[in-house]
Amino acid sequence: MSAAGPAQREAPGPGARRWALAALLLALLPLGLDSGLSLTLLTQFGIAAIACLSYNLLLGQGGMLSFGHAVYSGLGAYLAIHALAAVNRGALVLPVSLVPLVGGLAGLGCALVLGFLACRRAGTVFAMITLGLGELVAAIALMLPGVFGGESGVSANRVTGAAWAGIDFASPRQLYYLVAAYALASTLALHALTTTPLGRMLNAVRDNPQRVAYIGYDPQRVRHIAFVISGFFAGVAGGLAALSFEFVGPEALGAPRSGAYLVFTVLGGTGFFFGPVVGAALMVLAQSLFSTWSRAWLLYLGLIFLVTVLLAPGGLSGLLAAGLRLARGPWWRMLPVLPGLAAGAAACGAGAAALVEMLYHQRLDAALGPQLQFLGWALDVSRTAHWLAAAGLVLAGAGTLRLVAPAARRRQAEILQSLDDAAPAQGAR
Repeated sequence: MSAAGPAQREAPGPGARRWALAALLLALLPLGLDSGLSLTLLTQFGIAAIACLSYNLLLGQGGMLSFGHAVYSGLGAYLAIHALAAVNRGALVLPVSLVPLVGGLAGLGCALVLGFLACRRAGTVFAMITLGLGELVAAIALMLPGVFGGESGVSANRVTGAAWAGIDFASPRQLYYLVAAYALASTLALHALTTTPLGRMLNAVRDNPQRVAYIGYDPQRVRHIAFVISGFFAGVAGGLAALSFEFVGPEALGAPRSGAYLVFTVLGGTGFFFGPVVGAALMVLAQSLFSTWSRAWLLYLGLIFLVTVLLAPGGLSGLLAAGLRLARGPWWRMLPVLPGLAAGAAACGAGAAALVEMLYHQRLDAALGPQLQFLGWALDVSRTAHWLAAAGLVLAGAGTLRLVAPAARRRQAEILQSLDDAAPAQGAR
């Protein structure tokens, strides 16, 4: 027994306080929400956050670009829905709250087998292997309708058995709290993993696998362990999705789902642990809300992804981190150029969106007439002036950005330089 008794134990540090605050926020968040839609969106956000964090364990922490991550969340969802159906029939005694762990075990087992093949190589070869394995599993699922339900999928009822303390997960609020508990526990576990020797070694394998092999570690084994852990948490996300929708279809294993994990994780920021959480929020909003506003939402998503990869590879989290760093310096130096940047970006974006909406209307909704409403504007695809006005907005916005960007970069460099100059002075005190 150490000399320090229980009364002398270290008080919770800032990290512990942050996690406690996050738990409190998750507990209080739905109390002011009466809308079922809001609770459903929060529930889907929690599920997506687990899935994106599990994917970023491969991409951001390990440098492994996977094109088949939906295999593990999808198989987890299928096994979870089968377990739930068995509970409905009375063939299995299992609390509904533990069904997502069944999905996690399915994802872990699948990742253990398929990861042995995929993790033998790295880089482009790894990406191609995961793509091939993903398409193989999706094809096999359609060939086994007795297990995967074919195009009709598999369904079950999460409200089953006797309620415990009034909890039967019939209401969206109860389901939200279950998902929130899993999301918090999964996030905490994955964050703790990044601070372990395994997490550090995974970063080393990402950066320099030859040096890792030189000091006596096997990069393939490190990648495989991370792959299995990622598969487990992806399976947990799939199990929670099965409980939420009470249905699992073949799209859960498809390439579009894997692509969504990749796109939104990158948009959130792979270089930051909580970047995928931001990406998960974007994924839920895009698929639930943005898709109802415009038929061209996938085109917008592709353009945003392209701009992010080219101009802001750190994603939204990287932009936020850069903004917070600038805020610690003489940020007011940016004020003269901000109106020009905002006006240029707004004009360029509005003009491009008007062109896209008019083109979609002309090609897909011509039977409804030449007129359409966009952002309060009455556009007419039969009038050349409207096409020219939209194109003019794009050119004017691009020209404004081109004129203002050099001054903005110069002022940004001055602010960062002032921060660098102040750092040695503070350290010498």
